[in-house]
Amino acid sequence: MERRNLNEVAKAIKNAKLVVALTGAGISTESGIPDFRSKNGLWSKFDINEYGYIDNIIKNPEKVWEMLRILIGNLKDARPNPAHIALAEMEKLGYLHAIITQNVDSLHQKAGSKNVIELHGNFREAVCLKCRRIYPIEYALKQSIPRCECGGLLKPNAIFFGEPISKDTLIKSLGYTENCDVMLVIGTSAMVYPAAELPAMAKQNRAIIVEINKEPSMIAGIADHSFYGKAGEILPELVEEIKV
Repeated sequence: MERRNLNEVAKAIKNAKLVVALTGAGISTESGIPDFRSKNGLWSKFDINEYGYIDNIIKNPEKVWEMLRILIGNLKDARPNPAHIALAEMEKLGYLHAIITQNVDSLHQKAGSKNVIELHGNFREAVCLKCRRIYPIEYALKQSIPRCECGGLLKPNAIFFGEPISKDTLIKSLGYTENCDVMLVIGTSAMVYPAAELPAMAKQNRAIIVEINKEPSMIAGIADHSFYGKAGEILPELVEEIKV
């Protein structure tokens, strides 16, 4: 990582009117949460076609909830790492205006970030597929096949494959994307849509794109600056540059 380039990014952030971060599973791996698509990710242990789609939980809820309990257990004790904390500090300093996250782990909120848009929902809650009532996730975990008081099936309040993203959430995300001057793209493969489209949209609107990832992602070709390594090391250094 070149200090000169990090300094250039810090200057761009300080001069920007609107800065947005787009985060994916890679920002949370340093908190002990496995990602989904890597060699040791969740989908290497559980077939995405058997566990990842909304039809799977409707047709075989007991089987899918076995996987969900493992995932929820991984999330329960996870703590924010320096990358999450750095983004929260950037927001507190007034240099980060929104986080659009694909993650369902709530670690941005635990770190202190306030304006977090959860594209794919969260695992703090369960939602009824029949009446849409929301429960704390703990309510669902008490049942082998979690059900609402109305009798409907419960699932985590997160987006499964085959489900649409909330219209309001998408509109809010697009609004920040179209108006930002700098977009930090952190810990995402940029393979899952519609999140994968956001950096290109920001670029079309002349935003500076900053890629922070363990390895080049699908947006490497459009990034103005790329930093490869641990987000938990790179982001704190960026914050220190911003403070100068």
